[in-house]
Formats: sequence, structure tokens, C-alpha cells
Amino acid sequence: MTDSAPMTYARYLALDNLLTCQQPQSDCDDEMLFIIIHQSKELWLKQAIRELKLAVNQVQSDALIHAYKALARVSRIQAVLTLSWDVLTTMTPSDYTRFRDVLGPSSGFQSDQFRTIEYMLGLKDPRFLNYQSDRPHARAAMQAALDAPSMWDETIRAAARAGLAIPAEVLERDVALPYKADAGVEAAFLEVYRQPERYWELYQLAEKLVDIDDAMAAWRHRHVQTVERVIGAKTGTGGTAGVAYLQSTLGKRAFPELWSLRTAL
Repeated sequence: MTDSAPMTYARYLALDNLLTCQQPQSDCDDEMLFIIIHQSKELWLKQAIRELKLAVNQVQSDALIHAYKALARVSRIQAVLTLSWDVLTTMTPSDYTRFRDVLGPSSGFQSDQFRTIEYMLGLKDPRFLNYQSDRPHARAAMQAALDAPSMWDETIRAAARAGLAIPAEVLERDVALPYKADAGVEAAFLEVYRQPERYWELYQLAEKLVDIDDAMAAWRHRHVQTVERVIGAKTGTGGTAGVAYLQSTLGKRAFPELWSLRTAL
């Protein structure tokens, strides 16, 4: 039977369901903020995954210009995620200490959507699959992203189709393995940057990817600052090394040759 009632704002957005998803485990006011910040991050990550899937498909089809929109949207989403740390820093160390114990072994380290995005960009580490043993659907999504060519893999293939000299071993590599920077790939994209008019679509695509890498670095840096401000150098939830671990991730780059070639220009 079809519901004939007119559509409303609340029904369209399923607000009655959405606004009951916050279930604090303590009576501390700040726990609600903590939950909402992280739930909103997951919603934005969901959208970013959708945009990256679209962009990957467009690059596969050599529709590079069409991919710019989705990639630009991802970097804007990343900016929103980075700004959200500012809201969380209104929670003091004393505030967090009052409810931290209810988190148990849970940690943002376990976010399957964040790891899926890393995999889609090319930062592949299969160890993170182990944190999804209780959520087969999440593990399956991560596994699919791990096994598929990344955004960088597809960009490199597009460069080869455009006539640039990409080493065969890069084009034929096992895409489920972590990507390692390659001098031949750097040389190929150096040509793109030296002749942007000739390779305009690839040049613009590369800069959209740098925007994403740059935004990811900014997010990681702000994350470190926020965690250090709230818990100092203590062990993180879930048994991670906390700030020490987060600092070790600051140098990660999904598209390494797009950074190293700048020195050679």
C-alpha cells in the first residue's frame, strides 16, 4: 500500500531515525558531542567514497575532465572534516576523562570507511582488515577496495594511454600491494608538468589529486594536534600508541611522484 501523505523535510531525511542514532553510554554532556562529531565524519566519508568511485570510473573511461568535479568535492569534504576537529577541541582533557572509559577498546583507528578511502587512493595496508571481523559487510567493502586499482593506478594507466612512457612493471603490478614510488612514473608526469598545454587534462587531474593529498595531510596534522591537546601522550583508545602513532602517519602520500617531481621542475 502506497503512503499518500505529502513528503516532508523530516520524512525525506529520515530524521526520526537519524536523530535517535546517538546513544551516549554515560551522563556526561561532552559524550554527545564526541558521538555527533564522529557520526558526522562517517557520513562525510560515505559521500567521499561515492565520489571517489565515480572519479575512478571516469578516469578508467578517459573522461578526465568529468572526474574533476568529484575529486574537487572530495577535497572540499576533507576540509570540512578537518574543521570538525576545531569543534572537538572545545572538549577539555577533564571533560574527556569523565567518559573515556565507556569507549572500551573502540577507536577511530577501526573506521572501515576511512581505511576504504585510503585503499581507494592507493595507501594499501591489509592489516586493517583484521579490525572488521565482527562486520563482514565492512570487511568485504575494504577487501574490494584493496583488490581494485586505486585512483593513482588508474591515473598512471591513463597517462600511458595518452602516450607517456610508463614502465611495464608498474602497469602490470599487483594492485593489492602497497604502491611504491617509481622513477619512471615521476619522469612521465614531469613531462606533463613541463608541457601542461599538451597534456592539459592530465595536468589538471594531477593537481586535483595533489589537492586531495594536501587535504589529507592537513587532516592528519590537525588530528595529531587535537589528540595531543585532549589526551597528551597517553595510549590511545583501542590500545593504539595515540599521538606517537598519528605522528608516524604524517608523511603518508598517496601520489608520491606528484610531490617529488616538483623538485625536478
